[in-house]
Amino acid sequence: MKVQIESKRENPLLERTEVQFSAEHAGEPTPTRDAVRTAIASVLGAPKERVIIDNMETEYGKGVSVGYAKAYASNEALQKTERRYILVRHGLAEKKTKAKAAVKPRAAPKAK
Repeated sequence: MKVQIESKRENPLLERTEVQFSAEHAGEPTPTRDAVRTAIASVLGAPKERVIIDNMETEYGKGVSVGYAKAYASNEALQKTERRYILVRHGLAEKKTKAKAAVKPRAAPKAK
């Protein structure tokens, strides 16, 4: 897999670098988010834990995936800005589980 940065933009307000990328994977299946995160992190020189793949799409029959990624300057900026489900998707936060409500036993129907 070969990752190429199509456009790069600095966003100092949110302390991140935003990139449009294309990943060539001819003859291979669509790469995983984790593999693309690793490749983008190496290209940008950022730690993998601070790279977020926002979206990634592959057209049928083409060996190229295109997408949008963000590389944060610090973990604090990442935790402050990103939505929780995105952090869970990237393995940076634990999924919250809802506690099940206690089931009340049903009263037996009254005989007439």
